Amino acid sequence: MPADRSAATSARPLIPHLLRRAEPSFSFEFFPPKDDGAEAVLWESIRRVEPVASFVSVTYGAGGSTRDRTVRITGQIESRTTLTTMAHLTCVGTSVADLRSVIGAYADAGIRNVLAVRGDPAGGLGTPWTPHPGGLDHADQLVELVRGLGDFTVGVGAFPDRHPESASLAADVEVLVRKADAGADFAITQMVTDVDTYLRLRDDVAARRPDFQIVPGLLPVTAYGQLQRMTKLNGQPLAQAVLDRLEAVRDDPDAVRAEGIAVCTEHAQRLLAEGAPGVHFITMNRSTASLEVVSNLGQPAEISAAS
Repeated sequence: MPADRSAATSARPLIPHLLRRAEPSFSFEFFPPKDDGAEAVLWESIRRVEPVASFVSVTYGAGGSTRDRTVRITGQIESRTTLTTMAHLTCVGTSVADLRSVIGAYADAGIRNVLAVRGDPAGGLGTPWTPHPGGLDHADQLVELVRGLGDFTVGVGAFPDRHPESASLAADVEVLVRKADAGADFAITQMVTDVDTYLRLRDDVAARRPDFQIVPGLLPVTAYGQLQRMTKLNGQPLAQAVLDRLEAVRDDPDAVRAEGIAVCTEHAQRLLAEGAPGVHFITMNRSTASLEVVSNLGQPAEISAAS
């Protein structure tokens, strides 16, 4: 790694430090683009959130589907911007040898923050989980692997409304504590639509591990049906009160977008008032809606055409 890039990345604050600051953390989740046009949109979005973002993350596809693009894009964000970056990593369809290779690529790119998750079954939600014959079976094993291979901070996933395979909230709490014991520094939740579910999970984990920060994930809805599509991917139930508000304006796209921004703002305000360390925005690679919410929360943000 060139000396100047190494010095620049090592000087950036690590995510656990950002989450302990007095001011709230605003972070943004992106996914690897599929073509050059989508990549241009992604870079525009990244540049626009750069002035207000505490950190950004890039999601990861198992079995090489988007893995190589994740490594490349995350490394480019680290080298071309001032942002603290976090790379995602999953166990799905991957041997330990391949995981070691990816972790090494992250280290070579100057990445120091990794989100380690088991990932969904290869057949999708509702199908049995089968680990790779030479791979790992649980996220806490992945946390241990990442921590053992370099100077990384490690985040993990959390489910405000229980993991789809979990028997109870208590079981989810036990899993998060086990991940923390394995070396995880913080967690980021799937999309929150009911603030109370996040607070229950956070408080139950805090009773066991008061030092373990849990960041709520929020999606600023910009189109009718967006929440329903997301819940098919993440297995989280949707708050009926939110669905009712969007249903009432479903035939007016502008009104749906305005209501989605309003709901996200209200949730973010309450989450921060209740002591959440920050908000992690699920951007869908578009920045305007998330920046509108950030602006509504009192943080100056550059907002242009609606997206």
